[in-house]
Amino acid sequence: MESGYLDLPRGWRRLRGHGFGPFVTHEVFRRPDGTRLTWESRWHRKHPRWVSLESTWWAPRALAWWIGVLFALGSVCFALGALPPYATAVGTDADDLTYFVGSIFFTTASFLQYAEVVTTPTALGGDRRRGPGSLLRLQPARIDWWATGIQFLGTLWFNRTTLAAYLVARGASSAHHPVWRPDALGSVCFLVSSWLAWAEECHGPFAWRPALVSWWITALNLAGSVAFGVSAVASYVKPNGQLVSLAATNLGTFVGAVCFLAGAVLLLPERTREGPPDAADVAETVTGLS
Repeated sequence: MESGYLDLPRGWRRLRGHGFGPFVTHEVFRRPDGTRLTWESRWHRKHPRWVSLESTWWAPRALAWWIGVLFALGSVCFALGALPPYATAVGTDADDLTYFVGSIFFTTASFLQYAEVVTTPTALGGDRRRGPGSLLRLQPARIDWWATGIQFLGTLWFNRTTLAAYLVARGASSAHHPVWRPDALGSVCFLVSSWLAWAEECHGPFAWRPALVSWWITALNLAGSVAFGVSAVASYVKPNGQLVSLAATNLGTFVGAVCFLAGAVLLLPERTREGPPDAADVAETVTGLS
């Protein structure tokens, strides 16, 4: 079972590989000198060896740092917007604007995450990212390409719905305007994307890897997507014009945003983690694998 997109140096051999469905997320290679190297798709993407490991919490030159920070800012906006005391204090217009600003943070972070995926070198020993032309290149053999692409579509849909809610609020009485709630299409995209990211990290439908920061990140994002989905169902408008459950809608949005916030913050220490996940399984420890 081969990844389908990795280019091996001369003399290297694939020994085995596995993953989720048709996607390969874990492979073992043998070098010409007989030593082995374990490759994982998420590690390959998140730890380019040409980027110096700056401070965990302040590294504005690192793409992964911006992804984490922007996702965190968007999560804070959504968490605030879901709090009834905040909505009461700032008013309907400002509450809707908070959601819209949060969706812009999400979309920007999601685009950078997609760019991180498509520009990752295909050469196992590659030392530079691919050019901007790769943004338009289809890479259906990669599970991370599907995950980040679907997530990006979901954020664009949230942009549309949050902006529509804000514009309607500007021209309608706040007494009759329903504050924005997570919509079904955006929530489904988030759920599918989070499931694919989880499967990539687990190399299958499930794995217990609590010692790894990346496992917690994908678990938290999956939990957040489920919470957003619950909120979307609870925000269904019944024939009488009432939501199924306003309390469940707000709670689902808040819990989902908090889960996304925790996952975003963990992206920062993941970037500076030293040593590949399965270093104990290989004959030679490899750091900064790209």
